[in-house]
Amino acid sequence: MEEAFDFAPIGLVVTENRVIMECNLRFCQIFGYERSEMLGQLFAFLYPSEEEFLNITHRGDARLRAGALYWDERVMRRKGGDLFWVRVRGHSFTPDDPLSQAVWSFADLSANRPYQQLTRREREVYSLLAEGLTSKEIARRLELSHRTVEVHRARLLRKVGVNNTAALFSSLGDITGDHVVDE
Repeated sequence: MEEAFDFAPIGLVVTENRVIMECNLRFCQIFGYERSEMLGQLFAFLYPSEEEFLNITHRGDARLRAGALYWDERVMRRKGGDLFWVRVRGHSFTPDDPLSQAVWSFADLSANRPYQQLTRREREVYSLLAEGLTSKEIARRLELSHRTVEVHRARLLRKVGVNNTAALFSSLGDITGDHVVDE
């Protein structure tokens, strides 16, 4: 069984309160660290910023409490500092306290979805657009004005060099689907 875990073709990690307790070889390869460098570490060092680490903390709690699988797509950071997209799936062993003990899988999406230099807020707006939310709904969710959301949306379109949201999803990758959960 240990070999199955270690040589699984997807990154696997077991956490306790967001601390890496165990991880497989593929997880280490994805992020560019040796296993010994990762064990015992709080997951924060793999995020683009401390703020993004804190922002996502309880995003999937409702699904995990219900015993359901949680998954999303997010930007994370490799050892050298490069940012890249990953698909994260998780299951909690302790639904009453979802992050107390959990297992997560990580798939590197960088071959299909190259990272664009976006601000944290632009990534948030992009993710919420992909959920199908309107600018007004995004503004309420992020506690911003409707106009500020429109400015972020316009910047996204300009940065990627497209004229509409459909083309934006085509360029950055469509993250719509059942894996997007409400906070």
